[in-house]
Amino acid sequence: MTRMIETTDTFAPFKGETLHFKNDTATLERKGPLRYVRLVKNGSQPRLFRVTRVIGGHYREDFVGVPVANEEAATAAFDRDDEIVLPVSYLIEQARLRYKGYSVMVHERSELEAGPVWNRTCLFCHNTVPYLDSLLGALAGAHAPHYQGEVVDPLLSEHRAWQYVTTDAPSLTRAVAAEATRISGARVAASEPPDRLLRRTIDTTRDHFTGADLLEVGIGCESCHGGCREHVHDATVLPSFEPVAPFLTVRNADPRAATRITRVESINHACARCHQVLFSRYPFTWEGGKRYAMPGGSSTNSGEGRDYLLGACSGEMSCTACHDPHAKDERAHLAELATPAGNRVCLGCHRDLGSPEALRTHAHHDPTGAGGACIACHMPKKNMGLDTRLTRYHRIGSPTDPLRVLNDRPIECALCHADKSVGELVSSMQRLWHKAYDADALRSLYGDSSANVMQATLARGKPHERAVALTVLRDSGARDLAPFFARELANEYPLVREYARTALLRALGPGCELSMYEGPDRLRTDVERCLRDSRLPMPTWSPTVNGTHSADEPIED
Repeated sequence: MTRMIETTDTFAPFKGETLHFKNDTATLERKGPLRYVRLVKNGSQPRLFRVTRVIGGHYREDFVGVPVANEEAATAAFDRDDEIVLPVSYLIEQARLRYKGYSVMVHERSELEAGPVWNRTCLFCHNTVPYLDSLLGALAGAHAPHYQGEVVDPLLSEHRAWQYVTTDAPSLTRAVAAEATRISGARVAASEPPDRLLRRTIDTTRDHFTGADLLEVGIGCESCHGGCREHVHDATVLPSFEPVAPFLTVRNADPRAATRITRVESINHACARCHQVLFSRYPFTWEGGKRYAMPGGSSTNSGEGRDYLLGACSGEMSCTACHDPHAKDERAHLAELATPAGNRVCLGCHRDLGSPEALRTHAHHDPTGAGGACIACHMPKKNMGLDTRLTRYHRIGSPTDPLRVLNDRPIECALCHADKSVGELVSSMQRLWHKAYDADALRSLYGDSSANVMQATLARGKPHERAVALTVLRDSGARDLAPFFARELANEYPLVREYARTALLRALGPGCELSMYEGPDRLRTDVERCLRDSRLPMPTWSPTVNGTHSADEPIED
């Protein structure tokens, strides 16, 4: 997840690749073993950053660096507090650069600016940190300030969350004071009341935790397995996914749930320590929810752990039933899980669906075809990934659930049946699964019931819903929809514009070049040329890409 630049190779060549962003440029350069990002803003003097760390490596690479005066000064020592997230990402499969913040739902940026400080925004989830530092907020209580890397439970409903209960306050304060002293370098007394000390230590963690305080750069054993030190000393003492300390007990927050936490629950919470985020200030979630409100799940990559904990199977099946956290690359395995052969994971519990006849009756699809794969319906591809593709939504549920049908676009069945109208799909669901859906609610979402689900979603949907429609319609090969794809290049969210770009290029084929980051006028000119060359009409163009950035909207992703 995080690699030191001097000990790794990068997919990004660092051979002069340049990202043009309005009046600014960022250029990747190399001099011997050192790599740099040269930032020029509006023709001003260049600012040079020596790259110190690389984040990611499966789908994209992000870069962290320190400012230097010139290449000759680049080998000098630097203050780790100066490490800054650089404003450019490298998309590995597409072999191109993209603005760093534009893989999540943030608004348009006015310039190409380095920042934020790495240790305050990226460090916790991309490295191995002392678990106590992630627990500070949960131990401090509901009104504690938020910070990177805190445990997922504040983002869960009561029946899925854990409670972290202090059983020995003096032991807790001694441990927290020692950690605050270690991080800050200044002695912190254990005599303060626990709640005040915890909040003070959260501030200390946010302000002073740097790469020097990590247990390990990148994701190591202690990221998931607690108690590794004891295990190394005595192999009979096994690591624990559940946090263990002399001052702590962990229990289910729901008083109706079993007191004892199961191994499955512990594994899933371990994964959700990092795979929990909703990202940015984008307000909407799935199921018609709002950010930090139940029951909606995240619409972008990296919320999978939280989403899974909200779903139907998290109490009985661990994330590792599908994912091998120790595998270097499991894409072939995941592809198989999306076929009927992958149903073996689900049949561990749903044994009554093991025969082809039972599966056909349950799914109303050919049990040997694409519709016979459990996750095709129960984990639909509708989340925005890191590479302008869709990833699976991990809140396991049913596409016929009224909560989804009446609160979200598109109807999930349309992800495969993109040619169907609202009326066709709804009548099929009502007939086959004996459901009933409110007609007025459907009209408010789609307009007329004769409307094509995906085209109506593209026209009327929330921004994250439009990204789904763009991808599905792109893959359907609908060339005549190119003007509608082009219209979304004026979407207020740059990430949606990325999906529109991919859809438009697929529809028009080679020869269409789009300057995504050089301003709306240049982009409009490019779009008009591409559509004119393809003898297609230009849509009504309503650019909303200027002046939309909120100052309190973070750029990290």
